Amino acid sequence: MKKHRLALAVMPVVIAVAIVALLFGLPRRAPHYQKKTLQRAAISLSTNVFKGQAIKTQAMDRGYVPFFGSSELARLDAMHPSVLAAKYKRSYRPFLLGRAGTQSLAQYFAMQDMTPQLYRKKAVMIISPQWFTKHGQLREAFAIYYSPLATSRWLLQAKPSEANQYAAKRLLNMKTSASKGTMGAAVKRIARGKAITVAQRRYLQVRLTMLQHEDQLFGQIGLNDKLKKLKHGKKQLPKHDNATLLDSVAVKLGRHDTSNNRYGIDNSLYSHRLSHGRMKRLKNSQRHYDYRQSPEYADLQLVLTTFKQQHTNVMFVIPPVNAKWSRYTGLSTSMMQQTSTKITQQLRRQGFTNIVDLSRDGGQDYFMQDTIHLGWRGWLAVDKRVQPFLENAQPLPKLHLNDAYFSKDWQRQIVK
Repeated sequence: MKKHRLALAVMPVVIAVAIVALLFGLPRRAPHYQKKTLQRAAISLSTNVFKGQAIKTQAMDRGYVPFFGSSELARLDAMHPSVLAAKYKRSYRPFLLGRAGTQSLAQYFAMQDMTPQLYRKKAVMIISPQWFTKHGQLREAFAIYYSPLATSRWLLQAKPSEANQYAAKRLLNMKTSASKGTMGAAVKRIARGKAITVAQRRYLQVRLTMLQHEDQLFGQIGLNDKLKKLKHGKKQLPKHDNATLLDSVAVKLGRHDTSNNRYGIDNSLYSHRLSHGRMKRLKNSQRHYDYRQSPEYADLQLVLTTFKQQHTNVMFVIPPVNAKWSRYTGLSTSMMQQTSTKITQQLRRQGFTNIVDLSRDGGQDYFMQDTIHLGWRGWLAVDKRVQPFLENAQPLPKLHLNDAYFSKDWQRQIVK
């Protein structure tokens, strides 16, 4: 009798587990997302989308162009690339991938589940100098954007190489779930320059299938809906796509939105974060900031490796810092220029020549929206280069990567 009761009690659990196993384990087609869903996802900057595969790969397959970056992508003002492309019915639509904390390492792993969509395609990547701190990618930020799905796919494709060894070591250093269990054992083998075992491969294949099904079922839950903000931005733009008219509107909007301070900072941000005596504490507070020596340079090399492998034609954008702000906080102008020089040198010497270096433009009126993020005229400067790059045929760059950029010597080197 007791055994019968126990069986009755356990049976629903067994059935539930079996149903879940079938649901996530059996092959299934990815859903066909509606046009409106992809439009929302493209500007949502939702973590689920960044970490997932189904939505972003389907968007790329349907003509969206990846814009990799971090917090600057969230400034969806009238001159933002997504707004301009929508207003003037450009032949491309940006798909924004990144938020605060998505530096090179996070971007590299997130790319691993969309490599077919990068193959012989174009992309834009905004490289923020602020990524290049002494410690580089913070573990706490990486943990937010870490994708077991993308990591599983990376492990299944990873062959012994300098780049993969470096990536594996960095991944282990981030102390995520990828450093534990069967996946952790596989990562450690790659870090030692060895291929994963047959048993690890079988485990990862099953794990990947389950994660892909989970992403297909839940990936669009919690999408940030910014379509109203995009529509508002479109209404502020002139009817025709004209550089002179756009600049005039940018100046008007910038002047209106930075009217309560002398630093060219957005009114709302200044009021909530910097007013009421808080500025005094920030005087000369950035005198010792230094972005010239950082593991971020080697992490960036990982991203370049993916672009090289997939023959992706990329335009890189290096934004400036608000010049008025840097003078007040004591941020070294020469240090910032040396940082930009080091980034561009790493790119150019390996054949990545499509670079929009705006590092000297932070003193222009209304170029920045706040202290470090591009604003009205800043986005127009980006658009001036990005639009023809994306709309016109471009020759593939002749790339020649150098593994020396993974070295500690390069990370520590100061380029003048």
